[in-house]
Amino acid sequence: MQISFQTDVGKKRNSNQDYVAIFKNKAGITLAILADGMGGHQAGDVASKMAVEGMGEKWQETTLTSPEKACSWFVAAIQNANEAVYNLGQEKIELQGMGTTIVCVAVFEEEFALAHVGDSRMYLVRDHEITQLTEDHSLVNELVRSGEITKEMAATHPRRNVLTRSVGMPGSVEVDIASHFYKAGDYLLLASDGLTNMLADDVIKWIIDEPITLDEKVAKLISGANDAGGADNITVLLIEIGGSAHD
Repeated sequence: MQISFQTDVGKKRNSNQDYVAIFKNKAGITLAILADGMGGHQAGDVASKMAVEGMGEKWQETTLTSPEKACSWFVAAIQNANEAVYNLGQEKIELQGMGTTIVCVAVFEEEFALAHVGDSRMYLVRDHEITQLTEDHSLVNELVRSGEITKEMAATHPRRNVLTRSVGMPGSVEVDIASHFYKAGDYLLLASDGLTNMLADDVIKWIIDEPITLDEKVAKLISGANDAGGADNITVLLIEIGGSAHD
């Protein structure tokens, strides 16, 4: 297994509110986490870093070796992050209302476990096909699902950035979890909407399929989003499966 990741401020933002990192637990299992923060000046980057680092530190203390236990751990860990981000926002007026998306994946011997809140996404690229594994927790996605608008209309909808779920909400937040088997040659992609709002899924798949290094694939995804307008911060984490999680 190989991992490459990169984050970029994009062409329209003054600061980068995305945060991405990888961690290993005591059993040697890798957890990758990506977050896209939101809020006023400096608040979004506080929320995203706080959520990622908080989860990562706790993961490093675990000995989990199964996707089932990881999924249960994800729910509890993201709830804890939600409470911590919300409470800090209440304590400091300059951070009030801050929040973040989160998407994470842990890769085990034969399966990977994932969890997410918000509209940062995870994809599987296998045999030249791309599949979105997460469902956006956003207003426009609810409108698409209800049939009120089309996917094409959602791409330019004026409220496309409105989330229905995020980390930093009062009370509890619902966390989507899943696990899937993988096979050698698969790619797992975690991305903020700065990528997915700029590049169509087919373009993302085409870049990942190119015969270039993993680092070059990530860099090309970032540059492609910037070339398409770079309207937001862009963060990409790409995992190439070469065998078991311990290879």
